Amino acid sequence: DNQGEIVLALRAAGATVRIITQGDGIPDLLVGYNKHTVLMEVKDGEKVPSKQKLTPAEEKFHREWTGGTCVIVNSVESALQVLKDL
Repeated sequence: DNQGEIVLALRAAGATVRIITQGDGIPDLLVGYNKHTVLMEVKDGEKVPSKQKLTPAEEKFHREWTGGTCVIVNSVESALQVLKDL
């Protein structure tokens, strides 16, 4: 429910964002910022913790990913913090 808000905030901060939600555990967003590439799985921080859990396919993807940064964000603030930490 918060993905659109997060995408708008990331873009307003200067990031390039592509929505790549396609299932099979692949994260929701491909984000480029300051010559870095980040995969972001978006969860809704307003939902109860059990509704924010990764699916088995998402867990598998995160466990097996050997590429660049791959994170889970649950709010605009957490997504923007990822950019600051790059």
